[in-house]
Amino acid sequence: MFSFRNYKLKNFSVAMLLAIIALCILGYMVLSSALVNYADSSGNLKRQLTGMLAGGAIFVFLTVTDYHFWLKFHWLIYAFCLALLALLFTRLGVNLKGATRWLDLPGLGRLQPSEFAKTGMIIFFAWFFQNHQEKLNRFSTVAFALLFAAVPAVMIFLEPDLSTTLTYTLIFLVIFYVSGISYKWITGLALTAVPVGAFLLWDSMRENPLILKKYMLNRLFSFFNPDEYSASGLTNQQDRAVMAISSGRLNGKGLFNTNIDSVKAGNFLSEENSDFIFAVVGEELGFWGTLAVIGLFAVLVFLCFRIAARAADKAGRLLAVGTGIYTLKTGRNLDRPAGVHQYRRYQRPAAEHRRRAAVLQPRHQLASLHVRLSRTRDERGASAARSGYGRALTSPSSCGKSGRESCLFETLPL
Repeated sequence: MFSFRNYKLKNFSVAMLLAIIALCILGYMVLSSALVNYADSSGNLKRQLTGMLAGGAIFVFLTVTDYHFWLKFHWLIYAFCLALLALLFTRLGVNLKGATRWLDLPGLGRLQPSEFAKTGMIIFFAWFFQNHQEKLNRFSTVAFALLFAAVPAVMIFLEPDLSTTLTYTLIFLVIFYVSGISYKWITGLALTAVPVGAFLLWDSMRENPLILKKYMLNRLFSFFNPDEYSASGLTNQQDRAVMAISSGRLNGKGLFNTNIDSVKAGNFLSEENSDFIFAVVGEELGFWGTLAVIGLFAVLVFLCFRIAARAADKAGRLLAVGTGIYTLKTGRNLDRPAGVHQYRRYQRPAAEHRRRAAVLQPRHQLASLHVRLSRTRDERGASAARSGYGRALTSPSSCGKSGRESCLFETLPL
C-alpha cells in the first residue's frame, strides 16, 4: 500500500499544491462574500471549512499510497459507483425540481453519486486499459470498454442530468483515445455517431421527444438564439450574471461589497453561493480576479498533463489524464455565468454543493501528485516492461501503432 522507496520528493509538484491551496483560500473568501446577506452564513462557512479540511486529509493520505494498490479494487470501485447510482431510484433519492441527483444518507447527509462515478470511472478504466493493453484493439476489448462506460452514463442520464452525462462521456473518450486505441476504431466510432446524431435530430423535432426532453432542447436553442428566448425567462440567470461580471470592470468592487450598485447585494443573482459564484468573482474582484481563477485552474490542468507525460506506466498516465480532464470540466462552471455555456434547469442544494466540491476536488489532484511522486518513466521503464506495464512507454520516441499513447504528450516540457 505504502511504497516510499518508489518515491522521489524532488518530483513532488509544489506548483500543483500551491495552486490548490490558493484556490481553496480564494474560494473561501469569495464564498464568505457571497453569503454576506444569508442568515445562516456562519453555519455554511463552517461546513465549507470542514469539507476543505476533510478533502485535504484525504488528499495527503492518498498521495502517499501506491496507486497500483487502489487499482486492485477496480471491480469493487465500479460496483460501488453503480450501487450509489442505483440508490437514486429508491426512497433515498432526493427529487429537487424534477431531477433526482442526490442521495440523503442517514449520518452522512446528501451525496451526489455521479461525482463518485466520474472518479471511479477514471480508476476503473486506468486498470482496464492497462490490463488489456496487449489485446487493446480486439473487438471484445472495445465492446466491453464501451459497455462498462455506457451503464453509468445511462443511469446518470436517467436522473436526469444531461450535463454530467456529457462530462462523464468526455472523460471516457479522452481516456479511450490516450490508451492507444487504433485509429480504425476511432474512425468507426465517429462514423457511428453520424446516424445516432441524425436520430436525435429527428427525435427532437417530434412533439414528445423520446431521448432529449423539451427543456433540454430549449436550453440549447436559447444558447444559440438568446434574443428569441429571453422573453420566456430562460436566459435571465445568464443575463444577470453577465451584468455582474461586466460591472466589476478591471479591478472589481471589492469583497463584501453591499453598495446599492452591487448586483449581488441587490439579490439579482441566482445561486450566487454555488453554481454562479464566478459571477461574484467577476463583480467583486474584477478582470484580474477572474483571470487569477482561470489561470490557477489552467495551471492544474497543464500540470496533470505534464505528469501524464512522465508517468511510469499506462495506468499512471491514464489516471493523470483523467484527472486533468476532470479539472478542465470546471471551465464549464466558469463559462456558465459568463453566458458561454447554457445553465441547467435544476440547481444543486447550495450548502451540499460547496461541501461536495471542497471534499472531492482536492482528491482528484492527488492521483497526479502520486504519479509524479513515483519513479518517472525513464527510471522505471525497464522494470515496468518486465512486469507488463508500459509496453509502449519504454520507447517513447517511436510513434508507431502501439506507440501513439507514448508520444501524445511528448511536446509538453518535462
